[in-house]
Amino acid sequence: MKYSGSIENALTGRTVAEKILGRAGDSPEARAGDVLEVEPDLVMSHENTFLVSKTLEELEVSRPWDPEKVVVVLDHRSPANSVQTATVHSRIRDLVRRTGISRFYDVGEGICHQLLVEQKLARPGQLVLGSDSHTTTVGAVGAFGAGIGATDMAGVWATGRTWLKVPETIRVTMSGHLQRAVFPKDVALHLVSKLGPSGADYMCLEFGGIFLFDISISGRMVLCNMAAEMGAKAAIAPADSTFGAWSPECSPQDGNSCVSDEDAQFSNTIELVAEDIPPMVAGPHRVEAGRSADGFADTHVDQAFIGSCTNGRLEDLIAASWVLKGNKVAPDCRLLVAPASRSVLSDALDMGVIQTIQVAGGIILPPGCGPCLGAHEGVLGPGEVCISSSNRNFRGRMGSDEAEIYLASPATVAASAVEGRIADPRRWLNIDL
Repeated sequence: MKYSGSIENALTGRTVAEKILGRAGDSPEARAGDVLEVEPDLVMSHENTFLVSKTLEELEVSRPWDPEKVVVVLDHRSPANSVQTATVHSRIRDLVRRTGISRFYDVGEGICHQLLVEQKLARPGQLVLGSDSHTTTVGAVGAFGAGIGATDMAGVWATGRTWLKVPETIRVTMSGHLQRAVFPKDVALHLVSKLGPSGADYMCLEFGGIFLFDISISGRMVLCNMAAEMGAKAAIAPADSTFGAWSPECSPQDGNSCVSDEDAQFSNTIELVAEDIPPMVAGPHRVEAGRSADGFADTHVDQAFIGSCTNGRLEDLIAASWVLKGNKVAPDCRLLVAPASRSVLSDALDMGVIQTIQVAGGIILPPGCGPCLGAHEGVLGPGEVCISSSNRNFRGRMGSDEAEIYLASPATVAASAVEGRIADPRRWLNIDL
């Protein structure tokens, strides 16, 4: 079923967002602006599964329309930080047992967005809906991932369908190669500083250009994750040869469905030059308030955090270990590190990365969201300053609304922890990355 508000020429090419939502809505010619009734390929919720289940009870629905398409992850307050959270966790465990949801990830398995990609649950060309705004992260593997509310998710559980408007697409291309000590997080912060918090409001960011071949799936996850901070409904990187090498068994059957046509219509095209981007730091209080890291030289840091769905992956911990090896965290600073999943933690242990972080004075937290949302494991007090590899630095995000949060790459966070003040990682990384 479709309500069309589009007047696009049917002879022009289609964007990948139009293709994916058109398939999910059984409307092969869907265009930006069309409102479609779609059936998602995969849905995900975390602790707010409890809210989803309460609405289902009000609807007198006992189980999801298709338990095999449902993923539930306990990650935001993991392990439980209160009796109330422990009760919610217990009820969610009971729910997944009763309803036959097999894709359930309990405390310690990792962050929902990480697991959707790492466990290869999200695949190219799929429509993935999650009751979390950073579901955009799955765009790293060529899927259309969008966040919806818990009430909307209950409707999907009950019927297997929902309404979505096909978004317009902003094409972001980048030429050149990243400088030493510059990472995908720096690219994301640079882009946010250009677009602002609503520059991509209800649009799809589509990444392209030779630059993509320089970064891994993990790096693409950073870009797609941070798209939410620009207001984007979704973000997509192509399922190209990089994806094929990472997951040959998950390559799309129809590669054309995961790539925009050459004559597709974009609402805007943004061209970036990789060499122009320095190590970035954003904040406090505004994600878009980003500038070169060397402009914060005298900013004292009380806490440094590496982790979250943005930058808690293996390559992030490795980058931090390059800085930390042979160095110590400053006496008046604490460094907290939360791997994005159990698998990341295990691999980092095998490689000696965790040991390097601990010897330097870092504190290893369980896999999960950790301090990012200000619920536990590193809550900030009044007047404290934190530099974080997470995605948001709104006032009160990580604790006290009198604290200040700066955002940066894991390498910049690690360098800042060593110096006890915001630091330029180029002083600490003298190797070609």
